[in-house]
Amino acid sequence: MKINKGVLYILLGASFFGFTPIFAKLGFSYGYSLGQINIAQMVISFILLWSFTFIKRSSFKGLNSKNVLQIMMTGCFVGLTSIFYYGSMQYLPASLAIILMFQFVWIGIILEWISSKIKPSPVTVLSIILILIGVFFASNIINGDIQGLPLKGFIFGILSAFTYAGFIFFSGKVAVHVDPWTRSSLMVTGSAILVLILFMGDIPSVLPLEENLLTIAVGVSLFGAVLPPLFFAAGAPLVSGGIANILTSIELPIAILSASIILSETVTPLQWAGTAIILAAIAFNELGTGLFRRRKIINEKVRHL
Repeated sequence: MKINKGVLYILLGASFFGFTPIFAKLGFSYGYSLGQINIAQMVISFILLWSFTFIKRSSFKGLNSKNVLQIMMTGCFVGLTSIFYYGSMQYLPASLAIILMFQFVWIGIILEWISSKIKPSPVTVLSIILILIGVFFASNIINGDIQGLPLKGFIFGILSAFTYAGFIFFSGKVAVHVDPWTRSSLMVTGSAILVLILFMGDIPSVLPLEENLLTIAVGVSLFGAVLPPLFFAAGAPLVSGGIANILTSIELPIAILSASIILSETVTPLQWAGTAIILAAIAFNELGTGLFRRRKIINEKVRHL
């Protein structure tokens, strides 16, 4: 039963995150700028996360001036991801921006390779190739639908993948012993400071907070910064790391489906096929790597007999 609850929590967390493009696109349709949306989002996220942290009386044990700064700097990757991800949506369909951001999977694998100096297994290399093939189909290059779309949107989309991969990489290494809620609150603090500095000129236009902008800010904050970490924190301890990574990939089809239904974006069967290949590659990497290692261990034991 615990495993089932863990699976449910992680699926819910990933699904919530898949709805953030709707609020970002809605904000742009109202005429709000990238800076206004990001400022409102980070301020609301800051208030909500710190409120939860104090209400829960989360522990501050293990914090010092060094790791507080490290946690906040890690949080800056969240702010950059938000800027690049939403920036990509200004110029591209949400479904394409989502696919570009999801390249964090293979980028993260390369970061781990560089960090650990351990060469990826054949399963991992094949998974990366499959992901790139999936992107080729999911981007609808064959039908020529991406011609005429601004290059800036593609650059922002790929940058969001790199910054999101950076966030995942460093968040798994920086002050992992600190209470998750305290870490999340410090991360959003670093993210909020970065966004306020980069979009300083937009601050006067955000205040007083209009009703539409407040709705958008609450939406991207809850679905992007508050609910997913809450459900991930509850579900991750109940399932294995590999299964958790596979389950979080449901964010991709949820985001594309919501863009198709709610934002009325056209998603072709070929794009769905590409999305399926990406998801299959992620599952293959997580499950196949473990199988490859077990087979290697068995073969080594056989040689010693």
